[in-house]
Amino acid sequence: MKDIPHFALVLTVVACFSAGSLAWLNTITRPRIIAQQQQELDAGIMQVLPGSENGVIKAVENDGTVSFYKGYRNADSTSLIGYAFLIAPQGYSSNIRTIVGIDSSCSRVLSIKVLSQKETPGLGTKCEEIRSGETAPWFQEQFRNKPYADLILDKDGGTIESITGATITSRAIMLGVASRMELLRDELDIPNTMIN
Repeated sequence: MKDIPHFALVLTVVACFSAGSLAWLNTITRPRIIAQQQQELDAGIMQVLPGSENGVIKAVENDGTVSFYKGYRNADSTSLIGYAFLIAPQGYSSNIRTIVGIDSSCSRVLSIKVLSQKETPGLGTKCEEIRSGETAPWFQEQFRNKPYADLILDKDGGTIESITGATITSRAIMLGVASRMELLRDELDIPNTMIN
């Protein structure tokens, strides 16, 4: 019984030391993590807006946060390729952080790239799987040049093949892309007739 205050004191000191160490480590690594995420985002935007490599990408802000990006073919901001936006739909076990590129009429997906996810290994993680003999993730490739009206999974009568055993992951990405396209269309005041 006499040892209880002693153990409590030792436990408190260890907890304080651990918390302080974690806080210190966070202040050192956080800027590097943010810089790495920004590099991945920049590379992803270039990938989903093909043709923008020699042009310029401009962030469009809304209330102080980036709402979407505009990609131009030329450095003088001429020849609009399209728009890119970040989505993070809730999959089965994580948010699936994905960059999406669409054409300038908001009617067609140019390409998507999953930037990060923590889905179930061997199931949901197949959204990043590159099959033997291929050079890009098969699930993501299905979105390339896909019209908005065709953003439907095969299980719902569409042409996008869902990941076996990971319908939740497949549907999350597909619905995330479609719903954000609708929001962007409204934001840009593009008529419904342009995307159907």
